[in-house]
Amino acid sequence: MAVYTDIDDEELRAFVAEYDIGTVTGLKGIAEGVENTNYLLRTDRGSYILTIYEKRVDPNDLPFFLGLLDHLANRGVPCPPTLHGRDGKALRQVAGKPAAIVTFLQGIWPKRPRAVHCGEVGAALARMHIAGLDFPHTRHNSLSLDGWSQLVEATASRADEVAPGLGAEIAREYEDISGHWPIDLPTGVIHADLFPDNVFFMDDELTGLIDFYFACTDALAYDLAICLNAWCFERGAEFNITKARRLLSAYRDVRPVSEAELDALPLLARGSALRFLLTRLYDWLNQVDGAMVKPKDPLEYLHKMRFHRRIGGPGAYGLD
Repeated sequence: MAVYTDIDDEELRAFVAEYDIGTVTGLKGIAEGVENTNYLLRTDRGSYILTIYEKRVDPNDLPFFLGLLDHLANRGVPCPPTLHGRDGKALRQVAGKPAAIVTFLQGIWPKRPRAVHCGEVGAALARMHIAGLDFPHTRHNSLSLDGWSQLVEATASRADEVAPGLGAEIAREYEDISGHWPIDLPTGVIHADLFPDNVFFMDDELTGLIDFYFACTDALAYDLAICLNAWCFERGAEFNITKARRLLSAYRDVRPVSEAELDALPLLARGSALRFLLTRLYDWLNQVDGAMVKPKDPLEYLHKMRFHRRIGGPGAYGLD
């Protein structure tokens, strides 16, 4: 989340009047994250999240994202359903850009995740995957192999400004991963961005999954690999096998994982690390003036990519 687009008071009041949610009493920008503009919207009836979709989000994908939120929420997944206006529509425009309002979820995201959080996330991810199996729509993962290829090309000439030799290492890694990427694993709807700041807790109980704007149809185990990278490394990039074991075991207790998925996990984790290295590198090299957001360090994911490249199999993640 971030704030790139301002809304004047008059336009905000007119926008909110299209919903049956009362009168605006406050609007506060949410600075965390990098993708869309997000505000905490308060009215005399409650609190909501107003999202304005920025340039990286294809407007044609928004019906998929918003429909998925409603689908999952209806099946008991703790995610924020959309608010529909008086005309029945969830998607509209404000400040000349697509926008929507979703319900506000209670909780806070864990700044220093512990093993108990990882277990909760593993179980919730598995439940989300199962709930999404009958979602009737699909969306291509634009940040898989073809998207990585474009980002490799877009960052190649300046990658070494961030670290010497980075461009060549990324090119080698992309060639190796793309040449061995699995294509026959179980697929379904994945979140694709389930980082700690997209998961809310009250004490140690998971209360919400948010920010589904990278959701797509892809290998379910790839989503698990993304969570390994997001939840199971310490701040100094050290891998925490206890957290990994807790996350993977909790996931498998809800949704059985095939041998093929387990065998592919190290490669999927490498691919996940490359994906976030590339997007962070691109954002680092193309910063937006005036945005209330600090680009994230791409080198964090370089270290993670190297870790997964060194390991010999899924046992390194604490699996029996």
